[in-house]
Amino acid sequence: MAEQKDLPHAAGPAGGWGSLRGIAHAYGDALPSPAALRSLGRINKPKGVMCVSCAWPKPANYSAFEFCENGAKATLWELTSARCTPAFWDEEGHTVTALRDWKDHDLEKTGRLTHPLRYNAATDRYEEVSWDEAFAAIGATLNALPKNSAVFYASGHAGLEASYLYALLARVHGTNNLPQSSNMCHETTSVGLTKVIGSPVGTIVWEDLAETDAFFVFGQNPGTNSPRFLHPMKELKDRGGKIVTFNPVIEQGLVSFVDPQSPAAMLTGKETAISDQYHQVKAGGDIAAILGLCKCVVEADDAAKAAGTAEVIDHAFVQQHTTGFDSFIQSCRDADWAEIERESGLTEAALREAAAVYIAAEKVIGVYGMGLTQHAHGALNIAMLVNLLLLRGNIGRPGAGCCPVRGHSNVQGQRTVGIAEKAHLVPLDKLKELFGFDPPTEDGMNIVHAAEALFEGKVKAFISLGGNLVRAVPDQHRMEAAWAAQDLTVMVSTKLNRSHLFPAKQAYILPCLGRFETDEQATGPQTITSEDSFSMISASIGYRAPVSESVKSELAIVAGIAKATLPPLPTLQWDAWTADYGLVRDLIERTYPDDFRNYNKRMYQAGGFYRGNGAHERVWKTPEGKAVFTTPDALNSVGFQDAPGRYRLITMRSNDQFNTTIYGYSDRLRGLEGSRDIVLMCPEDIAEAGLTDGQTITLITDVADGHDRRLSGLKLTAYQLPRGTIAGYYPECNVLVPMQHHDALSGTPASKSVPVRVEAD
Repeated sequence: MAEQKDLPHAAGPAGGWGSLRGIAHAYGDALPSPAALRSLGRINKPKGVMCVSCAWPKPANYSAFEFCENGAKATLWELTSARCTPAFWDEEGHTVTALRDWKDHDLEKTGRLTHPLRYNAATDRYEEVSWDEAFAAIGATLNALPKNSAVFYASGHAGLEASYLYALLARVHGTNNLPQSSNMCHETTSVGLTKVIGSPVGTIVWEDLAETDAFFVFGQNPGTNSPRFLHPMKELKDRGGKIVTFNPVIEQGLVSFVDPQSPAAMLTGKETAISDQYHQVKAGGDIAAILGLCKCVVEADDAAKAAGTAEVIDHAFVQQHTTGFDSFIQSCRDADWAEIERESGLTEAALREAAAVYIAAEKVIGVYGMGLTQHAHGALNIAMLVNLLLLRGNIGRPGAGCCPVRGHSNVQGQRTVGIAEKAHLVPLDKLKELFGFDPPTEDGMNIVHAAEALFEGKVKAFISLGGNLVRAVPDQHRMEAAWAAQDLTVMVSTKLNRSHLFPAKQAYILPCLGRFETDEQATGPQTITSEDSFSMISASIGYRAPVSESVKSELAIVAGIAKATLPPLPTLQWDAWTADYGLVRDLIERTYPDDFRNYNKRMYQAGGFYRGNGAHERVWKTPEGKAVFTTPDALNSVGFQDAPGRYRLITMRSNDQFNTTIYGYSDRLRGLEGSRDIVLMCPEDIAEAGLTDGQTITLITDVADGHDRRLSGLKLTAYQLPRGTIAGYYPECNVLVPMQHHDALSGTPASKSVPVRVEAD
C-alpha cells in the first residue's frame, strides 16, 4: 500500500464528515433556498431527477440518500438563489473584456441566466433580446454560411430527447459536424473498445458489482469524480474482495473511506481501507504495467501446464471467443522485465504481487478513467486492459467485465441517439425513411478537427448545446482568438462561463432550464431521459419553478433554432415535438428499435431500463466476430521521448470541481487549500532541478511547433509522485496542451501526459 511519506499534504479519508462539510460549504456559497435541500432527496430515484453530475448509475434498490458530495454540490450550484439578469451588464466594470479577468468560480457565482442575450460590440456588453429575434438571426446567419462551416457541439447535460432533435437539426441543415464532450474524455473508449470487443461502452451491469471478487483500477479517482462508486468498493472489501490500484497520484478515495450513510461509521470514524495494493505508475506507463501483469499470467499458466495443475488462462474462452492470442502471448514471453520496470516506474516484485491477486480472483472488473484515455496512445492503454481481462475470460460473465467511468450525466446517451460526427455510427437510412430528406454521408468534424478548422478560419459558426468549450479544450489561448473570429456563436447555458467572453461577430447566450425545474409545455409537464455508464435509461421529472419565465427547455431551444433555419417539411413537426416529448421518444424508438423497445412505458423503471450490450452477452460486433487480443507496439502511451529537464504533466480535477465548474478552492482529499495555481512535483525532482518547495515557477510546453505555451505564477508544491511526473489543475493547464497532442485513434486530447519544462519565475 502506498502512503504519503513525510509530506505536509496527507489528507483524511474520503466520505465521512469531510464530505458533509464540503456540501455545507457549497450550500453557503451557492445560497439556494432552504427547499433546495429537499431536492437532494429526489436524486437518482424513480419519478425523481437523475443527478446532473457524473454518469454513475442509480440502483434499483435505492437508499434514502442516493447522492454523493459532488452530486450535492452540482445540485446546490444549479439551484442557487443568485440571478444573472440583463441588468448585470449595466453595472460598472461588467464589460465582456473586463470580465475576462474574473475567476471561473466568480463568473458562475453571478447566478442563473434569466433572459436570452445578444452581444453588442459597440458597448462590449450583452443585452436582452427576444427569443424570436434571436432564433431568426441565428437561422439567417446559418443559412448564409457554407453548411460545413457550422459546427453543432453538445455537452453531456441535455436529455436524450433534445439530443436526438439536435442531431436531426444538424443533419437536415446538411452537416455531420456533431462533436460532443466525449471527444475530450472517453472518445478513446468509444473507439478503442469498439475495435477490440465491438462495444463502444463498458460491459458490466449493476448486479456485476455485487458478484465480483476484485477491482483492478487504472487512472480513475472515485473520491473526487464518482464518489458513489466508493459504496460498491466498500461492499467488496466487506465481503473479503480485493482492490488493486494503478495511479500516478495517491488519491484518498482509493486509500480509505468513511461511509457517510452509516451512523456507526460517522460516530466512530471507522474507515474502510479501499486499495489492498496501490501502485504509483509513471504517467503514461500503464501499457508496460499491464504487460507485466499479463506476462505473470502467462508464466503462471506455463508453469501450471508443466506441473499438470489447473490452467490459469481460460483457454476454452480464448479459443471460442478471441483472435490474436498467439501473437500477444509471444509478446508477453518476449517482454523484458528491465524495460517493463523502466517504462512503468514499478518493480517486477510489485507487478508480480498485483498479478497474484488477479490470478487468485475468479471474477475481476477492470475499472478505468481518463488516466487511460487521455494519452497519445490511449487506445492502446484500453486494448491492454482488455487483453488482461480476456486472458481469464473476465468479460461477458457475471461479476466480471470492463468498466469505464464516465464523467458527465448523459455524455454516453447523446452518442446513443445520434450526436456523432462519424456517419457510419448513425442509421442514416432510418432518418431518410422517417423524415424524407437525404442525410449527409461524409464524416463531420470531431473537437480536434473543428478546433484546427477554427484556427484556419474555415469554421464560421459554433452552436453549443451546453458546455464551456473554449475553457475545456487544449490550446486555450489560440482557441480564444479563433472563437471570437467567427461569424456566429450560440451558447445554450444556465450560467455565465468563460466561453461567453470571446463573442463572435454575432453572439447569443440562450438560457435553458435546469434538470430540477418543471418543463411545462402545451400538453403539460414533460419528462426527459438520460443514459448512465452502465447503458441504463432513466427518466427525470423536474418539479421546481423555473428561474425565470423567459428561460426555455433545451428541446424548445433546439426546435426554435430548427424552425428558423430549416426548410418547412411536413415530417419535421417541431411544434408537436416541443408540446409532447413522448413523440420524440417514439421517434427514437423507431430509429433505434433494439435499444429503445417500449421506451415510453419503461422509462420510469426503478434503476432504469437496460438498452443492451453485445459484449456483455459475449456477442462480439468486431469485423473478426471475436474479441481481439492486441500486440503492443509501444511500452508507454505518451507519444514523445523523455529528455533531461522534460517532465510528463498530468492535468487533474480538484475535490471542489466538476469539469470546468469550480465550486471553491478546497482540494481537501489531497490536502491542498486556497489556490488552484499550483504544480505538484516529487521532492527528488525538485532537488535535482535546483528548485525549492514553495517557490513560484512557470511551466512551458516542450513542443517545437512555433507556438509558445506557458503558464506562470504557479506555486511549486512537494508531493509524492513518480519521478518525472508532475501534476497541475484542469482547466487552468489547458493552455499548455497542444491541439495536435492527442490519441492517435480517437483524437482525444492527451492531457494526462503533456511534455513540459519547469523554469523558476
